Amino acid sequence: MHQIIIIGSGPAGLTAGIYAARAGLEPVLFASSVEPGGELMNTTDVENFPGFPEGVQGPELMEKIQSQAERFGTKVLYNDVTELDLEGDVKRVTDADGTVHEAKAVVFATGSAYRKLGIADEDRLSGHGVSWCATCDGFFFREKTIAVVGGGDSAMEEATFLTRFASKVYVIHRRDSLKASKIMQQRAFDNEKIEFIWNAEVTAIHGETEANGVALRDTVTGETRDLALDGVFIAIGNDPRTHLVHGKLDLTADGTIAVEGRSSKTSVPGVFAAGDVIDPSYRQAVTAAGSGTVAALDAEHYLAALEDH
Repeated sequence: MHQIIIIGSGPAGLTAGIYAARAGLEPVLFASSVEPGGELMNTTDVENFPGFPEGVQGPELMEKIQSQAERFGTKVLYNDVTELDLEGDVKRVTDADGTVHEAKAVVFATGSAYRKLGIADEDRLSGHGVSWCATCDGFFFREKTIAVVGGGDSAMEEATFLTRFASKVYVIHRRDSLKASKIMQQRAFDNEKIEFIWNAEVTAIHGETEANGVALRDTVTGETRDLALDGVFIAIGNDPRTHLVHGKLDLTADGTIAVEGRSSKTSVPGVFAAGDVIDPSYRQAVTAAGSGTVAALDAEHYLAALEDH
């Protein structure tokens, strides 16, 4: 029986690990078998994490946070959680091998996943000209013409980053103005390789074995046209990864896990949530880390109260 199990290895899960380990709770942390380290593994320069005035690469930052958690005694398991039983005082966490791990408290910090356009050929051409990660795949598009779909900060960051490789980057956005922060917008507007296509939505991705273009529909006039491209990067946001807790924890209208006030307490005692899975608004590495701190402290208080009974 463990004191605490943490599910997720982004800034929230690992920071919860740092705090729980320093409190002597000997946390066990499930990192994904496929994508340990969370969203920051797909990020290049992180310029807004305090303490790194020169910026830091996303994967390097995650490596540092993980080694800090492990230094204090967090045990990291590279395995996926497939099932949760959260009823009662003993929580049961089943991994992909079918092993059941028991704990008195669980911190759920599974983050969010890339949102898809939901059109035919998107998955078929994934890895063949369609990508959700400029950092991972930008290198393959040297001197090519590509498009980024989206209008938020992540779309601007992807578009700006891709100009390092591509000869031309279109930004396709379904409205006539951007959601992105002013600094990210300006960076994109100032880049001569970036051209904006406003009031347009992608209705299809063309290509037999490799993406070679998209079909666009004008959201104002309804007119359609084709645009020839070598690659499409989709940056339209993220959805919280809550599939393991559907029907087990209360969710908000945004689809995130509902928590009490500014705490990490979910609708089930002994279960705490942290990071992007509870945060539809801010979704920053540093807020996720702070949220992981809250979850570990809430869990520590919960476990201490159990001891008192």
